[in-house]
Amino acid sequence: MNIRTDILLRVYLAFGLIVLLAFAVLFKLFHVQFVQGEKWRAMADSLSTKFVNVEAVRGNIYSSDGSLLATSVPEYELRMDMLAGGIEKDEVFYEKIDSLAQKLSAYFGDKSPREYSRILRGARRDSARYFLIKRRVSHQELGDIKKFPVFNMGRYKGGLITIQKNKRIRPFKSLAARTIGYKNENVQPVGLEGAYGPYIDGETGKRLMQRIAGGVWMPVNRDIEIAPKDGADIISTIDINMQDLAQNALKKQLIKSEADHGCVVLMEVATGEIKAVANYSRTDEGEYRETFNYAIAGNQDPGSTFKVASYMALLEDKKVDTNTLVETGTYKIPAHLIKDSHGSIGVVTVKKAFEESSNAAIAKLVNLAYKENQSQFTDHLYEWGLNEKLELQIPGEATPVIKNPGYKSWNKNMTLPQMAYGYEMQLTPLKMLSFYNAIANNGKYIAPIFVKEIRRLGNTVEQFKARVINEKICSDVTLSKMHAMLEGVITEGTGRTIIYNPLYKIAGKTGTAQVADANKGYRAKRQYQASFCGYFPADKPKYSLIVVINDPKNGYYGAQVAGPPFREIADKVYAHDIEMYDPVSKEQFVQNAKIPPAKSGFTRSTNHVFKAFGVRASVSSSTEFVNTVDTENGIEFKEVKYMEGFVPNVMGMGLKDALYLLGNAGLRPIVKGSGKVIKQSIEAGLRVAKGYPVLIELN
Repeated sequence: MNIRTDILLRVYLAFGLIVLLAFAVLFKLFHVQFVQGEKWRAMADSLSTKFVNVEAVRGNIYSSDGSLLATSVPEYELRMDMLAGGIEKDEVFYEKIDSLAQKLSAYFGDKSPREYSRILRGARRDSARYFLIKRRVSHQELGDIKKFPVFNMGRYKGGLITIQKNKRIRPFKSLAARTIGYKNENVQPVGLEGAYGPYIDGETGKRLMQRIAGGVWMPVNRDIEIAPKDGADIISTIDINMQDLAQNALKKQLIKSEADHGCVVLMEVATGEIKAVANYSRTDEGEYRETFNYAIAGNQDPGSTFKVASYMALLEDKKVDTNTLVETGTYKIPAHLIKDSHGSIGVVTVKKAFEESSNAAIAKLVNLAYKENQSQFTDHLYEWGLNEKLELQIPGEATPVIKNPGYKSWNKNMTLPQMAYGYEMQLTPLKMLSFYNAIANNGKYIAPIFVKEIRRLGNTVEQFKARVINEKICSDVTLSKMHAMLEGVITEGTGRTIIYNPLYKIAGKTGTAQVADANKGYRAKRQYQASFCGYFPADKPKYSLIVVINDPKNGYYGAQVAGPPFREIADKVYAHDIEMYDPVSKEQFVQNAKIPPAKSGFTRSTNHVFKAFGVRASVSSSTEFVNTVDTENGIEFKEVKYMEGFVPNVMGMGLKDALYLLGNAGLRPIVKGSGKVIKQSIEAGLRVAKGYPVLIELN
């Protein structure tokens, strides 16, 4: 063999070894990927860990009276480690698993015991360490489930894994829904939930998670590595009772008038606190729901409610006085005739023209007074801040539109007289209400507030007061005249038949405006907005209120459509707020003077009432209940003693106290009539069997 042949042989052998090695590598790769692939993928997964955010419990939102408007309740996802320490041995697991299946089936009712047993056994065969049992389990349900077989072995032995999630609920359902709002990812924040998210959300925690087979992530440890910090609580200005009656009154009127939508806002005069705000829209199904916050975002021509600003400017500039005479009915401007909808009431005083809401009168007065210096009128509106946002605590406020002679759309012949009665501008209902509130508040113009306090763990973090927009919108002389004119609307003008209440004074203004149909203008379709804005009690204002109803089908005048819900809300608020009543007379009753009629009853309550009336009452009784006796020395209390099995003396008592005493004595009362007890069928002090019937007659 020559040298060349030897070299070639060596090359062939080397090449063969390389090919053989390549085949060996390919075989090993195939074996690892397809034969041992599951094993190594599981190992790779088990080595993948990461920290994930743990959601904090969001803070609560409360009404001003402490009612819970929005809260977070825990919901749990239940999973199970099929190889937990307590059930690691097969004999223990299979001895108890059927009992667990039976309990789960009976509790949830979604699968039979056999199905649950089959599923759990299958998960055991697969050595599942994070097997899903149930989603959306309540805290109360979790407490029950922890007592089930296997799970009752303890936190680590039984294999139960709980993942807490937080569910947001509103205990009062639809009450103030739009004001409470919501906060969702990738959605513009709404209401208090959105505006105060940084406070309510709290601080997220961190939990170490491990990826297992199937791409599922499970906690590495039972405890959270970095615990989340719960959110702060929001104390809103909403009064839940006022909110309820405002929504009911608005919805009732919307249904009656077949309107498209409407809103109501109730505001406390001195503080600017919004006590109730309701917004309803008619859906395609004909129902009314809160889908848009018209109160803060519904920009429209306000109509005649704006006349307060026009008359205020005239009075402040001394262009007119309340006894100045003006003609009503019609007023001609270039290319347009301004008409009063109810026709002319002749030549009347400025006060009467305001009370009867004459468009022609105010258009003429403003046009003649400011025609040569039109910015003098609009300057007032800008000084009062009507062109600026209120900078509310919740998002979505529309920007007001108040024109001035510098606007391109300003028409020197038409814009000014039409602004005088509430056209050629865009204002929200809340903006209009805030201006009326300033009139009620002795000229102090404040921005409304929806939140008055933020608390964390019961401690105040921040408090809010109304921002002052304008300390004094006009002189006291002008204010006094505006007060009288607004009261006159109710006693002598457009509000007298529907809104007037003889028990307390209301001040306000009706409004009826034709609404433009998008870009088609006013003539495309006749749509109207009916409104009423005012405050009460007029002699000592505590609340201001606006009602706006859009596109009503059954009538459209402000008093006719917006008046009834205004009156209903005002009446009920007045009836429930004792601070608006005159103080109880402290008339003293002495010797044998006639005393207030009094029922016998609970000692402490009876004594409290007599003291409030200045009646001398001698309290020598140590019993809970007494009969009252009028003597020369005042009121004396006669003890009412009762024992089980003995008939008590309930003569002179009201029904509630009589039932309480008879029930505690073990007797069965039968009631006839109403008032106070004038007769009882069994004499007091007699011993009778338990449950014996006693007839009491009331009158």
